[in-house]
Amino acid sequence: MNPSSTLSLLRGICAAALLATATSGGPAAAESWPTVPDELFAALGLERDVPANVLYDAVAARFHDQDQGYGKGKFADLWEPIAISRYFDPGLYEGRDNLDFEVQAGECASCHESVTPGWVHSWDNSVHADLDAIRALPEDDSRAYKKEHLAEVEANLRSMGLLAEGQPLATVGCADCHLGVNVKAGNHKTDLRLPDAAACGQCHVRQFSERESERDTITWPQDQWPAGRPSHALSLQANYETAIWAGMTQREVAEGCTMCHTTQATCNQCHTRHEFSAAQARKPEVCSNCHNGVDHNEFENYMLSRHGIIYQANGDKWDWDKPLSEAFASAGYNAPTCQTCHMGLHGQPTHNLVQKVRWGFAPMRSIADNLDHPFFAERRELWVATCSQCHSPSFANAWLDSMDKGTEQGLRVVEQGNAELKAMYDEGILIGQVTNRPAPPKPDEDAPGGFFGLFWTEGNNPTAIEYRNAQMWEQQLMRQFKGLAHANPGGFTYTHGWSELIGSVAIIRDEATRLREFRELQAKVRELENAADR
Repeated sequence: MNPSSTLSLLRGICAAALLATATSGGPAAAESWPTVPDELFAALGLERDVPANVLYDAVAARFHDQDQGYGKGKFADLWEPIAISRYFDPGLYEGRDNLDFEVQAGECASCHESVTPGWVHSWDNSVHADLDAIRALPEDDSRAYKKEHLAEVEANLRSMGLLAEGQPLATVGCADCHLGVNVKAGNHKTDLRLPDAAACGQCHVRQFSERESERDTITWPQDQWPAGRPSHALSLQANYETAIWAGMTQREVAEGCTMCHTTQATCNQCHTRHEFSAAQARKPEVCSNCHNGVDHNEFENYMLSRHGIIYQANGDKWDWDKPLSEAFASAGYNAPTCQTCHMGLHGQPTHNLVQKVRWGFAPMRSIADNLDHPFFAERRELWVATCSQCHSPSFANAWLDSMDKGTEQGLRVVEQGNAELKAMYDEGILIGQVTNRPAPPKPDEDAPGGFFGLFWTEGNNPTAIEYRNAQMWEQQLMRQFKGLAHANPGGFTYTHGWSELIGSVAIIRDEATRLREFRELQAKVRELENAADR
């Protein structure tokens, strides 16, 4: 038997053993899930050998805890949801009066085929619609691994008392998600829910726990960011507790931010309803909906990198139905994707995407000066291991050196611009600073080049030069970093990044010189006027 056949046989034996364990009637135990980090169990006060229902209850309770990131946040009294908000954050959802009637679990699709046929077709194409089709897959089918996942889901539900011993799960229908697992009937107005991440987590306990463990695996050593952030698990809190987001009156515009930050609330941002295709979720385009644009252009940089070029040239030959763990082993990938780099740790896929984060979402001096701290050094080694799936460790280290130093070089330019602007502000010489500078909306406070200036304007606040400065630190520096991190040469040299930063600091310096010369000219005019009066 050749090595490849032996490896396939061993994988089959292991999968069969796991499947037998999961279907043998024993409770699902979290200790069999190494991708759920120890930090989560410690934070929740649990042992690793707790059954799935105990783990789920603890994770879901924290997920719904308003003291730990759930709800409208610390500025709740400053804003009210608009109609569309309830569809982005299920916690804000309220049933409509015209839907006050009783429904039966099996009736949803027959009605919605004529009302909203699009999502019915999506659900028909999903794994949820026919779980027996998964059970019938031959072992050489790329999707055969889903049998093990299905057995895990059934074991989870049995541990919760939601699935009888020996009873297979035949389908995941509308009511299971929108009323509750195995709920047979309810009122369309008062009982219907928009599923949040905890609803998905009831079946997918491991994946939900992985995602929620982001809160526990990123605690910055010099408090560069709040604990657990930036992350998908607390992204909505970060949105709601941004001062200008809460304070601005243009709520329809503000909800554009929520559309991406809803990753805390739902799984739908990556696993598009109602098909929830894992194959689709493995493709870079899924990430592009949020990870694009002026302040985090990861998708553009990836697609213009050599990695993205190979994906665009060869991706149609890769087997997207295979699990991410098989990407380079047997699925045919010969370049990384967003998912292979950011959803992998120690060779295993995970929904915790922050265990390798080093620079966060804003390069800052307190990070640049502490990259030799164990927190950052250990994460760098994880990146070397990730890159070494395709590159030599020496190449990976060389590129990471370039990325870190190039990011710090951009940071220096931003600091020059910040210092020049602060000096102008302290001198009181910004356009209209004394005569026409209203304060930003509460809870924000006035500051030179503040983030609020990208979303609000009144009088001469912000001035044009402050807007340019905010673009520097919030957008251009990020493009410098993202271009380096994703190896797109134009992304950090000419097109974006460095050249933009140079241009911005030049404009700020010119404005500083102009305003100071104008101040001196005004002083000279006053001096001459006073002399004439004498």
